[in-house]
Amino acid sequence: MSANMISAEAFEHNWKADVLKSAPLIAPVRQFTYPLQIAGEEDAMARGALQLMVRPAAGGSFLATCALGFVDPSMPTGVFACPNPQELCAVAGGYAYVIDTAHPEQSTHIALRPVAEVKVLVAQRLLLFVGFHSIVAWGEQGLVWETQRLSWEGVRVTEIADDALQGFGWNLMTDRDVPFTVDLRTGQHQGGAFPSAHPQSAPLAAGNEKS
Repeated sequence: MSANMISAEAFEHNWKADVLKSAPLIAPVRQFTYPLQIAGEEDAMARGALQLMVRPAAGGSFLATCALGFVDPSMPTGVFACPNPQELCAVAGGYAYVIDTAHPEQSTHIALRPVAEVKVLVAQRLLLFVGFHSIVAWGEQGLVWETQRLSWEGVRVTEIADDALQGFGWNLMTDRDVPFTVDLRTGQHQGGAFPSAHPQSAPLAAGNEKS
């Protein structure tokens, strides 16, 4: 893995994946490209891609080509295990793809664009995606919750303890960072630049690409 790759092996999983520096000389029969065909992403591959050789528990190896969201090197890129041992999360330049390794034609493109940070919460069985405005939690059964907006621009997580996440969001009106707390069980938050107590727990329609 290159210097900007992130390896998170905290969750048990039944697949293996290798990050490729170049296309394989002999490509496997099964090849999948992410994101799937959706409006606005027709030229996604022009930005480059993260390529993975994935070996699932059954069904044979496949090549996963994951389009970069952004070419900015500060955006995260890496491979993460998920709470569901069958799922793999590939993050490519701030775009996050959750892939069902048993059925790689099924995937979810996390709606936060970009994902600025990924947090692995073993005790809570959650994979957290931190965006510029909100946070998404992914669990064993898929999307668990998405917070409402926490910041005008930029979310900074400072502490995670038990079932509470602490952080700061920027308030445009006061030009100050405002502290917030998120309940990891529900996604409800207190404080932040947009105080509220009602999470968005419905599926992210814009980010789901299951077929």
